[in-house]
Amino acid sequence: MITLRFRPDRTFTIVQFTDLHIHDDPGTSRATLDLMAQVLDAEQPDLAILPGDVIAGGSCKNPRESFRRAASPMEERCIPWAAVFGNHDDEGIHSRRELMALQQEMARCLSEPGPADVPGVGNYVLTVLSAEADVPAAYLYCLDSGSYAPEDIGGYAWIEPGQVAWYREKAGALGQTGPDPLPALAFFHIPLPEFHFVWDRGGCEGDKFETICSPVLNSGLFLQMVEVGDVLGVFVGHDHINDFEGELCGIRLCYGRAGGYGTYGKEGFPRGARLIRLREGVRGFETWLRLDDGSVVERSPHRGASRGVIRRDDIAT
Repeated sequence: MITLRFRPDRTFTIVQFTDLHIHDDPGTSRATLDLMAQVLDAEQPDLAILPGDVIAGGSCKNPRESFRRAASPMEERCIPWAAVFGNHDDEGIHSRRELMALQQEMARCLSEPGPADVPGVGNYVLTVLSAEADVPAAYLYCLDSGSYAPEDIGGYAWIEPGQVAWYREKAGALGQTGPDPLPALAFFHIPLPEFHFVWDRGGCEGDKFETICSPVLNSGLFLQMVEVGDVLGVFVGHDHINDFEGELCGIRLCYGRAGGYGTYGKEGFPRGARLIRLREGVRGFETWLRLDDGSVVERSPHRGASRGVIRRDDIAT
């Protein structure tokens, strides 16, 4: 059984590898896996989280093998990892449930299918124990943000009301709805509509080079997180050339840094990964980017809402 625990120095470090889009092309997949290996060896994280589009399911003759390759940098280094699904993972011959079952065959995987009566596959919570005792010290919520909205609405899916209710109920069961909840983070693929607001308001750190592809409809997850008060940061992917972060109502909304070479990007915007560090007993976190040239970005400048922005429709996914 794998146990997540704060280190003796009371730190816990997570690497977020998003939008890897592993598929059958050996060249681009090799470059992506090399980047992951480079980041893991440099940062030595306690956990890797893959928040969606781990594989380009529709471009894989063997999606199972592609998923195994995507997990191989962590498996080879005995680093625990977990994943949630994006809109491209199950576009091939295997369903979400089949891909989840495959993940659970791997030795270092912590992904869970979640309750059968909750929409989606992969709604679960990971517990990080205290450095000094077998008691929880932080929680990591992982949710399935779906794929596509119905045709009459268009765009991308939203986290469904049943999942929002599950989050609230789960937080209550964990004792997180009281006056002093433990620090928690949330991971899923598609950004919430609130990402638009936090960027447009100004003061974000990082870059926005494409339209925020959030759902048209807002199902209320962010409001529930504000009311519960345990989630300190929300981490997403989906938009490959956005990596900004900004705070809204005490919650930091953060894009990852896309790491896949077999999908669209932007010249001058290197692939990379986001790192997140929790400190036991501290209601906050540190975050930084590590890029494919080995450089570390601890604080990115605010670029301005209209600088170089392109629409998802204008680029290949």
